[in-house]
Amino acid sequence: MTLLLGLDVGTTSVKAGLFEESGRRVSSGAREYRIQHPFPDRAELDPETYWSASVAAIRQAFAESGADPRQLAAIAVSSQGETVVPVDANGAPLGPALVWLDNRADAEARGLAERFGDAEVYDRTGVPSVNPTWTAPKIMWWRRNEPELFERARRFLLVEDFILHRLTGRFVSDGGIQCTTMLYDIRSHGWWDEMLEAVGIESGRLPELVRPGSVVGHLSAAAATALGLPSSVRVVAGGMDQGAGAVGVGNVDGGAISESTGGALTVQASVERHGLDATRQTPVYVHSAPDRYLYCPVCPTGGMALTWFRDQFGGEEVARAAGQGRSAYDLLTELAAKAPAGSEGLTMLPHLMGAFSPEYDPKATGVFYGFTLHHGKPHFVRAVLESVAFMLRKNLELLAGAGAAASEIRSHGGGARSALWNQIKADVCGLPVVTLEGEDAAVRGDAMMAGVATGTFSTLLEASAAMVVAEARYEPDPATRGVYDAAYRRYGRLFEALQPIFDSAG
Repeated sequence: MTLLLGLDVGTTSVKAGLFEESGRRVSSGAREYRIQHPFPDRAELDPETYWSASVAAIRQAFAESGADPRQLAAIAVSSQGETVVPVDANGAPLGPALVWLDNRADAEARGLAERFGDAEVYDRTGVPSVNPTWTAPKIMWWRRNEPELFERARRFLLVEDFILHRLTGRFVSDGGIQCTTMLYDIRSHGWWDEMLEAVGIESGRLPELVRPGSVVGHLSAAAATALGLPSSVRVVAGGMDQGAGAVGVGNVDGGAISESTGGALTVQASVERHGLDATRQTPVYVHSAPDRYLYCPVCPTGGMALTWFRDQFGGEEVARAAGQGRSAYDLLTELAAKAPAGSEGLTMLPHLMGAFSPEYDPKATGVFYGFTLHHGKPHFVRAVLESVAFMLRKNLELLAGAGAAASEIRSHGGGARSALWNQIKADVCGLPVVTLEGEDAAVRGDAMMAGVATGTFSTLLEASAAMVVAEARYEPDPATRGVYDAAYRRYGRLFEALQPIFDSAG
């Protein structure tokens, strides 16, 4: 029996999934980690954490399955985008990874925007606004502020690239992960030379490029030993977690809209080509599916807003959950269910690391507005859940304007575990929300790409038919429509009213 393994290296955790060739999930493994914030505008992580967590997650998946490692045909790897690691000639990190949430490169982003302009950047890269999220200004920040590290770095790698090197010894990447670096031309599928010159790097200091879904090599002896796997295992480049996640819910050939509430909130729609949105407001990625692009609005702190609330105010739920063998998130959402739709006027802006699609304001912050002596903890938790649903609705409206209207939403990511959150999204957006068996869609998408790369499946559509199975469907409740329409308008007016304050702060 052939086994396939998907590995997704996310913002706050690594997840691994082991699948049979029939598509049945055999087992899984995961490891969480915490991003460091030494200053308010910074987000860092020791790059070795990505590798050690990946090894632990893969070993856990095999330990739980009892499967014979010799049955494993391939590992496909996807990761978060934009996060960048400087390494020496042997791939050893020279400093912390600058996580995509890091906003220190504001001056560099403004300088690049002045040189190229948003329109040219969008036409070349598909990103609607030049901001510190992207990899290019982060590398430029190193050149200006840490020149010794910049000069010592032989390669600048994204997280997927870093893991692929640890697995195979090759410095290799793909357009699906590089498309939001602002260094990659999504039309020609090669480096954007003028941007490289502006940043101050040569293409030789970046990885070799392949197409998403490509086999990049076999496990090196060192990786095979670390993982307890044979060196015959092939390694596949899976692209960004958004593209892999879209593959994992069957969003590969147009006509489907999916959303993921993990650390971030993202929305995905498959399209045939770049340039369909004349307004240049819809982010366009290179899809992990062949010959496709992906509309992909991103909001930096989706599920992370709930994680923040848990960590800061959910101590009681964390303690009770540990004693009961449950999740603190489940206890918090049970609290939220006690508050009515609309949270009785309490509104949250969940921009804890700046606002992105479609507002594009890195200086935006989180806000709770409208609370009184009447409001309690259930209202605050529900307001967090509703704020993410409002962001989702706003981005669905953006996609509809770009020609990708939704008739239903395929939901994945950690947020899809919550029946209450799924119902709130359905009610706020006025659309059915469909969840799938196994919410870690990027891991499933990686396994599907591994299957195609090794000949287990002939196409991703065939893989989708075998591996993507609907679990539950949440229909919008007409009784909440008026309440949520009013709350959504309040959410929008609140951001508009506060934006001048955001932009003048600091």
